[in-house]
Amino acid sequence: MSLRNIAIIAHVDHGKTTLVDQLFRQSGTFRDNQRVEERAMDSNDLEKERGITILAKCTSVEWGEGADLTRINIVDTPGHADFGGEVERILSMVDGVILLVDAAEGPMPQTKFVTGKALALGLKPIVVVNKIDRSDARAAEVLDEVFELFLTLEANDEQLDFPILYASGRGGYASPDPEAREGTLEPLFQTIVSHVPTPGLPEDGPFTFLATLLDRDNFIGRILTGRVQSGTIKVNQPIHAIDMDGKIIETGRASKLLAFRGLERVPVEEARAGDIVAIAGLAQATVANTIADTSVSEPIAAQPIDPPTLSMRFAVNDSPMAGREGSKVTSRMIRDRLFREAETNVAIRITESADKDSFEVAGRGELQLGVLIETMRREGFELGISRPRVLYGEDEAGKRTEPYETVVIDVDDEHSGTVVEKMQIRKADLTDMRPSGGGKTRITFSGPSRGLIGYHGEFLSDTRGTGIMNRLFEKYGPHKGQIAGRQNGVLISNGNGEAVAYALGPLEERGILFVSPGEALYEGMIIGENAKPDDLEVNPMKSKQLTNFRSTGKDDAIRLTPPKRMTLEQAIAYIDDDEMVEVTPKNIRIRKALLDPHERKKASRKKEAA
Repeated sequence: MSLRNIAIIAHVDHGKTTLVDQLFRQSGTFRDNQRVEERAMDSNDLEKERGITILAKCTSVEWGEGADLTRINIVDTPGHADFGGEVERILSMVDGVILLVDAAEGPMPQTKFVTGKALALGLKPIVVVNKIDRSDARAAEVLDEVFELFLTLEANDEQLDFPILYASGRGGYASPDPEAREGTLEPLFQTIVSHVPTPGLPEDGPFTFLATLLDRDNFIGRILTGRVQSGTIKVNQPIHAIDMDGKIIETGRASKLLAFRGLERVPVEEARAGDIVAIAGLAQATVANTIADTSVSEPIAAQPIDPPTLSMRFAVNDSPMAGREGSKVTSRMIRDRLFREAETNVAIRITESADKDSFEVAGRGELQLGVLIETMRREGFELGISRPRVLYGEDEAGKRTEPYETVVIDVDDEHSGTVVEKMQIRKADLTDMRPSGGGKTRITFSGPSRGLIGYHGEFLSDTRGTGIMNRLFEKYGPHKGQIAGRQNGVLISNGNGEAVAYALGPLEERGILFVSPGEALYEGMIIGENAKPDDLEVNPMKSKQLTNFRSTGKDDAIRLTPPKRMTLEQAIAYIDDDEMVEVTPKNIRIRKALLDPHERKKASRKKEAA
């Protein structure tokens, strides 16, 4: 049986996971009558809810018969740049990539990000123009854009001579003919076998293996996934782990070998050079370590990982409602959970504060950190989260630098002026603007990440919910100076108790409310947005004074506008530097970092003096 290792790379929502589902079905991995969930590879709850791939996953299908039988190991990679730490490592396991591009949207920022990594590793792509059955498909232009992208990324002549297929993941067909609207995925299987080289790694040398993914299992402990680079390994064979400097981390045995068969990990007795497998038996080895025969002392070169660009403070929840809704509230529990996350997710970095009550968590973007917070919330944790802040650097001259992002915005023509104006206020430079058909414009900016924090909600309001924004880390560039933050102040509760409709009615005239009658409130909690720039302390618990006099007019029933409810990401993006998000399994509340009004005044005076 011959072997092919490929990764599927694409932008968010271009159809990777749906295509893999069809590869399963047509290769016979699933029985015809087997009940399988749609987008089977997105197994994580958050992946299903958001419709995106967060964790890279390995699988395999078999295609062909007899002597022509080929096992194709497929890696489904995240399309979002915030999870790029996964993508970079994955690509070192494979010998070819399928670049999937939407027939209407064309190459997008994340396509550029992942493709750049693949081309730099010398991988040869197969281009699949997906969703060819869309009414707004423009296959010929999209193909030109892919070719332009490859030229920009300095692809070599071999990489530019790529095979092209036109497909519909949902329809389950692929063809070299752009007009095809039916068929099977056989042309894709044939292209993979003919175009992607076999691993061609030496089977006779000592066993070596580069760990690229780390997972945990409650029964067998730490599981390291990667590709066998040379030799063979058998169950219970003595092995050791070496770090990037050649230092031995630990010695042990391969207690279990697991191979990927369809959606399952299946125990095997032996793995050879080129196989993608998971190894259990080591307690300390981690991602980017070389696992090898005890005679090996040289580590395998690992792909460097882009540095974190954004950080947030994760603190123990110290609000008056702490401990009422979650089961995991202590700093020790939070610490253990964060360090466990850092073990498996090498794109994040964790620093403990001097008081041991909070942790600085640095990552690649708001989405990545938002997913971590949401996961912890569902596990029963209570947390206080600070406003995201960017991580600054220094250039050779000692001047301050900050992370910049490429921002690609697709927007209806009528809203393009507003978007350009808002982005310029946030110190972003316009680099490209072109019509993208159907009354839409594609605008590209280069701007500091700092200015983009909290903009997404405003952007959706400005574009009536029709705009699409994609962001991608670009570089560290010169510091852009002061950037205007949130324009409005907030309404702050001045006491503890329950919100009362009688009190909330008049407060609606002051701004937008975030709470409804009957909700538990506390002093320092933010209950709404003020229409003016200043913060305002209010009493949302004031009830009507009852007397034995009857009023001449009948009391009108109080009708309140439904409150504005924020998602976790919206709340994190909304808060200012002196505010926090209180996250519990049941609620997301916004509060001032200092709950006491006198403490806030003192801090404000100190800040003004500084």
